[in-house]
Amino acid sequence: MKGFVKVQVLIAKNLSEYDELNVNMYWKTIEDFNRWKNSAAFKEAHTSSTDTSQDSPILGSEITISEIAPTLE
Repeated sequence: MKGFVKVQVLIAKNLSEYDELNVNMYWKTIEDFNRWKNSAAFKEAHTSSTDTSQDSPILGSEITISEIAPTLE
């Protein structure tokens, strides 16, 4: 998609009760992100094609928008 830079998936290592994933997506602009979030591609990627009578294993999800602060390398 226009404006997409990269995606990183972080898996927490210190949890024993459940798995936790953090999916960090990087976009050139917030408008590019919003265009993707409202697209048919987003809806298709986030629609379950499995039997909906079973409980979802996902405990929750949240979209948090952040800005990268200056970094020193």
